Amino acid sequence: MNKSYEVEYCNLEIRFDRRQIHNLIRDLIQAGYSLYWSETEAQFLISIRTGRKLVKLRFQRIRSRYKIVGDYVIKDEKLSVLLERLINDSRGHAVVKRIKDRQIVIESIMFGEIIRLVEVSGMEHRIIYQKKTSISTEEMMQAFQSKRAEERVPVLRLEIDYELASLSEALREGRVEEAAAVKERLAALRTEMLQLEM
Repeated sequence: MNKSYEVEYCNLEIRFDRRQIHNLIRDLIQAGYSLYWSETEAQFLISIRTGRKLVKLRFQRIRSRYKIVGDYVIKDEKLSVLLERLINDSRGHAVVKRIKDRQIVIESIMFGEIIRLVEVSGMEHRIIYQKKTSISTEEMMQAFQSKRAEERVPVLRLEIDYELASLSEALREGRVEEAAAVKERLAALRTEMLQLEM
């Protein structure tokens, strides 16, 4: 295993139901981790032993669901793979910084998909990948013919309402980086809404 392996997860926005948390616990045990968990009215906490380090994943309770909160630095490759699978499977949002040999690769993930990939080396940075937002005429025709738009618009409105509430909270508490990330997600949701309502 690479001794310099380190991944930082920032602005995590992953929502779960109780079954998904239990599946995560099962996967961690099957992967050979020593762990324990506890639950209160406000949160669910999973503490994972990785060598001499203890990683504590915090899940905030929101009604009958949970949301992972906090920023995490993971130096265990196997745990990092499990966390990324979780982001992907739950269509979560995150900024992932991979640190290796004085080089940082930053992935911006939205709805479980990488939308931007940037490589930082010293003072220089280079955009490796950026998802295109344009859609073809054929895709527009398919959207008009399908009922996806009718089903997606109400869900999209709820997502926008949630992001607006998150932005308000981040601004009120002075969390500038989180507010910027929420603004990016809102811009993407707005674009999708405009495309669906055309």
